[in-house]
This record gives sequence, C-alpha cells and structure tokens, in this order.
Amino acid sequence: MNVLSTVTEIRQQIRNARSDGKIVGLVPTMGALHRGHLSLVDRARRGCDLVVVSIFVNPTQFNEKQDFQNYPRNVATDLALLEQSGCDIAFTPDHSEVYPEHDKTNYQFGELEELWEGRHRPGHFRGVGMVVRRFFEIVEPHKAFFGLKDYQQLRIIKSLVAQFDLHVEIVPVQTERESDGLAMSSRNQLLSRKERAQAPAIFQVLEAVKMKAGHTSADELIDFAVGEINGNTELETEYFGIANPETLQPIHNIKAADHAIALVAVRAGKVRLIDNLLLF
Repeated sequence: MNVLSTVTEIRQQIRNARSDGKIVGLVPTMGALHRGHLSLVDRARRGCDLVVVSIFVNPTQFNEKQDFQNYPRNVATDLALLEQSGCDIAFTPDHSEVYPEHDKTNYQFGELEELWEGRHRPGHFRGVGMVVRRFFEIVEPHKAFFGLKDYQQLRIIKSLVAQFDLHVEIVPVQTERESDGLAMSSRNQLLSRKERAQAPAIFQVLEAVKMKAGHTSADELIDFAVGEINGNTELETEYFGIANPETLQPIHNIKAADHAIALVAVRAGKVRLIDNLLLF
C-alpha cells in the first residue's frame, strides 16, 4: 500500500492507473476507521482495480468547533487497518492540499438539505459538498463508495454529482452494525459505558417502527419512537421522522406511500448518533 499526502503524488499515480485502463475506486473517510469503513473498502476491491482511501477530518462540515476538535484521530491505526484490508493507496493530505484556496462555489441542494440533518446542522451539507467535490477532482475516481448510515448525505452527494456533471458512479453500501444492532460509527468510541449500553435502543426502536408501519399512522409511529428512545436515561431524541426515500420530504399519510424510510438523530451525552431504516 502506498501512503501519499500531496495532490501531485496521487494525481501521478491515478494517471498511470487510468492510462493502464484500470478502474479507480474512492472511499472518502475522516479516519477513526472501523469495520463499517472496511466494508466499503471490501466493496470497492470487488468492483475496482485500484482502491484509494482518503483520510481527512474536514473542518467545513462541522457545526460545532468542539465536535471537530474532539473527533477521534489515529492515523497510524487507520493505516495498519487499510494495509490489512487490501487498500492500494491511502491518501492523507493536510488542509492546504485539500483547500489551497477558498472555495467560493455556492453549493445549493434545495429541499434535500432543508430537513433532518440540514435543519439541525446548518451549513453541514455545504461542507460535505465542498470536500467531496474536491476529492473527486483530485482522485478522479470511476466509482465512489458511501455507507447508507449517512442516508441524507448519500442523497446530497448524488445531487452534487448531477449538478456539477461529475463523471463518477456513486455506490451505496449497507450499514455495518455491532452485534447488538448499533450502527458502526467513529463517534461510538466516545460513548461512556452507560451511554454505549443504551445506544442499541435506537436500532431496536427502528425495527419496532418497521413492524408497526403497515397499520399505524406516521404521527403515532413518531410519538412511539420518541417515547421509547427518550425512555432511556442517557438518550435524547433530536429528531425522528418518516420520509420519502428519494425526496426526503416527510410522509404524513404512510398508508398511501409506496416507500418510506425512518430517519433518526439521538444525543447520547455529548455524542450525536444517527441511523435510519427503510420501512418498505
């Protein structure tokens, strides 16, 4: 595995690969890697000839300075995991390589960014769009791999690709979960023992909502979910919604919907956890 940190270095490697007719895959990450990230690498290996994993904690997508400062970082451990996973290139640029100058692009995602995460984290998706577009420019991948846990982010990235006519295929990958159902996240390691013990309730509630979805109204499902999650002393629901999986607009009459997804954000102490589940 090659470890590269400059745009010049990686562009040369990518150009050589492309000239040899190789399919290039990109897995963008902010490090603190876990099995969920490695599942993206594995999926990329099965669909590409050259797999690039970027590690960059992007400041433009954090709403809270403390969240950015506290985000777990351990590049040495990350590189060891990538070496074992079969990654071909680990790209570890610093801020000046990613943002050599101020990006003045006006990133707009319409209604996709106005609800759920967008409402609670204003400007977050502009930061996501900025860094993802930048990595697409640097690496020029044929395919890029993203986990379904960050479902709204996935919809935003697909919108980004369409808006800017970016020639990259976005490949969604199923959420990896712990044995107790908790969605894998780099932030999980920041949970206290008590918070970690209660966090699996989030997915348990999502599964219960899925079971009830065929014969219960949307409002009743939301009230049930919020009550169940908040019944845990360490958990507080930030939002729980039922939406159209394509537009992310709230669904009020669930019985008339063809498809629906439940989206949730929960505070566990100082840690913010998100998850989702396709209901039907």
